[in-house]
Amino acid sequence: QVQLVESGGGLVQPGGSLRLSCAASGFTFSSYAMSWYRQTPGKERELVAAITSAGGVTNYANSVKGRFTISRDNLKNTVYLQMNSLKPEDTAVYYCNADSERVYELGYRVDYWGQGTQVTVSS
Repeated sequence: QVQLVESGGGLVQPGGSLRLSCAASGFTFSSYAMSWYRQTPGKERELVAAITSAGGVTNYANSVKGRFTISRDNLKNTVYLQMNSLKPEDTAVYYCNADSERVYELGYRVDYWGQGTQVTVSS
């Protein structure tokens, strides 16, 4: 049974920090690229940050570059998102995603999603 469980969300003031965690189980974590997405009501889901299976390559949305850092611990089957200098615009539900990186082999994408964790940035 595949599970992705996000944690670490909450209410924080502008300029504050949060660290999100995503604990994975039920699949070969070290073979999957991991990503964080976010979504607000009425808006499309947005890719925030991604990291390759070995952790060697990362990419970020322009809006979070220099403020957010994605990392992973393949021994703990966990991916993290360190969020610093938070802004009200960062308010969203943050979702963890695992991607098999086999889309070209299979002809379709195999991925998994967590339930999400709410991040609210407000004074």
